[in-house]
Amino acid sequence: MKQLQYNLPIALLLAWLSISAFPQQTNSILTYNVETSGNISKGTYAPLWFTANRYGLSSNETNSGYLRSQIEYKKNLQHQWKIQVGVDLAGTVNQTSNFVIQQAYGDISWRSLNLSIGSKERKGFPLEKNERLSSGMLVEGSNARPIPQIRGEITDYIVIPGTHHWIAFKGHIAYGALTDNNWKENFTKPKHEYGKDILYHSKSLMFRIGNKEKLPIEFEFGLLDAALFAGDRMKKNEDGSSILMQDMPDGLNSFFKAFLPIRSENKIENVEGNHVGSWNFAFNYYLQNWKFRIYLEHFFDDHSQMFWQYGRWKDGQLGIDITLPKNHFISKILWEGMSTKDQSGAILYDGFAGSFPEYQISAKDNYYNNGEATSWQHWGMGIGNPLLLGPIYNTDGSLMFKSNRVRSQHIGIEGNPTTEWNYRILLSFVRHWGTYDAPLDQQRKRFSSLYEITYTPSGIKGWSASISLGIDRGNYLGNSTGGIITLRKSGKIL
Repeated sequence: MKQLQYNLPIALLLAWLSISAFPQQTNSILTYNVETSGNISKGTYAPLWFTANRYGLSSNETNSGYLRSQIEYKKNLQHQWKIQVGVDLAGTVNQTSNFVIQQAYGDISWRSLNLSIGSKERKGFPLEKNERLSSGMLVEGSNARPIPQIRGEITDYIVIPGTHHWIAFKGHIAYGALTDNNWKENFTKPKHEYGKDILYHSKSLMFRIGNKEKLPIEFEFGLLDAALFAGDRMKKNEDGSSILMQDMPDGLNSFFKAFLPIRSENKIENVEGNHVGSWNFAFNYYLQNWKFRIYLEHFFDDHSQMFWQYGRWKDGQLGIDITLPKNHFISKILWEGMSTKDQSGAILYDGFAGSFPEYQISAKDNYYNNGEATSWQHWGMGIGNPLLLGPIYNTDGSLMFKSNRVRSQHIGIEGNPTTEWNYRILLSFVRHWGTYDAPLDQQRKRFSSLYEITYTPSGIKGWSASISLGIDRGNYLGNSTGGIITLRKSGKIL
């Protein structure tokens, strides 16, 4: 399979034909959302939080904007069947493309089971984090443009029969394809490589132990694994043309290997494709109108980290999320500490090269970078945590992450002084070391902040407006200051 084409009209037609086979509807709703946003900044780049965690509908350019229009149709059917179809389009200025199909999907659900086809902004899965306050997931979150896919999922925890509501589980499995072939070819400069026709796979399984109706404590744990695989590895020539460097495996067996990572025949390499994942843990405590949530995302980029052979707790993200009782000052506060600096260490050997017929080197994991798929990115934005800045910031036309060894502290605060007013504050301090193979000349630092106020007038139904101030300071990518104004209108058509 040299190319997996995403055909929006056919996908929506198939979804509609499937829907028509179900029993007569019991109720339906058709809604719309129109949004426009403009960013004006001063500096080399826009402030980080103007770009990050906006599902790729943003830009690191100092001046940018978009006009976005979304329509969504939901229908409840008999016997607990449901359907949902949506299209979300945007025209942009100073972004990676002038026209964006941000979302285009059709979902068919029965009880807690859901089949989703298309491109969709998928929120907080599998380890739920506060999307407005968190710095984001390490594996896949809200930073990059949605990846079109076929996805089977249990989106909410369902109780395992016979456990008296004490044990529940959820999970998903998905296959899809990246859509940024043309952008990567144009962005990449001579002597650098890029992946073409790259496919995508993701799966997760999470368990929850606890029954908060009887005991106000819950424990969650599980695994998320994702991969970019297949396609072609290309290299840019001096004249701007591209040559094929490697025709990567893309048959049916590659889909199986993406699901169950198997070591390559080359003993130095790990597995086919670019596999990343995380072990996820969370502890929830409910105290009257308070909620305390502590979570840990242990990131891995190969088998050694996955099975905790090296650097067991050195890399990952620890978070504390507190929901307060209703008040006029602070409704939620969040702290996250993250490290990706160790990466199994500088170099570790099992055996000695040349003395044994087989040996393993387990170190220098080089997070988010890969020799086959190039890097863990989509349209220049990192698919994982945005504090590891994506290739969109590279001025040399490389698609590699230039600094994947970082340590960070992040704080998020949100409040609702009245029913019409909301604010949030994001504060992030990050230290950068570059990569093991290309370290920075010195440890570099970056402080990024966002101050946002949203007004939703009760007298004008469906309207809201947000004003944001972003300030970045430090010696990594320079200083920047800017503002964003966003207007929204949403409502029901039918």
